[in-house]
Amino acid sequence: MGTHVEIQGQLQGALQPYGFEIYPFQVSWYNAVLEPTFHLPYPGDTLAFVVLSAPSMFEKAFRPFLSQQKLQSLRDPIDQCVAYHMALAKERLFPSLKVDVIYDYELHPNRRPKVLMQTAAHVSGAAYYYQRRDVSEDPWGKRKMYGVCIHPRFGGWFAIRAVLVFTEVLAPELEQILPIDCLPSREDRISLLENFNFNWRDGKYRDVLPAEEKYSGDQTLYFSTSPAERLKLLELWGQLHPIPPC
Repeated sequence: MGTHVEIQGQLQGALQPYGFEIYPFQVSWYNAVLEPTFHLPYPGDTLAFVVLSAPSMFEKAFRPFLSQQKLQSLRDPIDQCVAYHMALAKERLFPSLKVDVIYDYELHPNRRPKVLMQTAAHVSGAAYYYQRRDVSEDPWGKRKMYGVCIHPRFGGWFAIRAVLVFTEVLAPELEQILPIDCLPSREDRISLLENFNFNWRDGKYRDVLPAEEKYSGDQTLYFSTSPAERLKLLELWGQLHPIPPC
């Protein structure tokens, strides 16, 4: 079955070359900070991993995927690419293990997210989830403010794509690593949350700290294009197989 260290090494070997990062956590760490309605239904010691996409994923995984695979016309191309790599890793590395893959866009029938990805990223130590409660005497009154994760190396230039749950693997010896608090000052936290909540489209919140790596021009254009127009953009780039009619 393999220990959590062996499983982590195998996953990293399969996914890191394509611009993905993985971070292990116990289900109990996630459940401990959430109301029961959001709990993951596994024993507390169950091994899970958060999967992030670094900026390099666009060139290392997405563009090759477009040139090699036929897209399904009604699914987001990035989602298809991520699912392809998760399925490939699961089938090649862990054919005898039960692995539940939960993607960032998946919802329960009542529209509640299956996993709160930013919380999972925080408890795994992958990225710090800055929320309103992290600002003392906040200035926003009754206004609702959404939180956002910041990566210590990429700032806001990354995405949380999936959680992998190894349902039959327990990892009671796994030690929790706290996320790096990149923004200890109140002013920086206020600036981050205001940029994210009030002007998220301009992407300024992503540059809250100097990033090792950012999205390329093409990648920025792709993500700033409305989902309905992205296939046209890919066709314009000449990076799309013809999509067969439904």
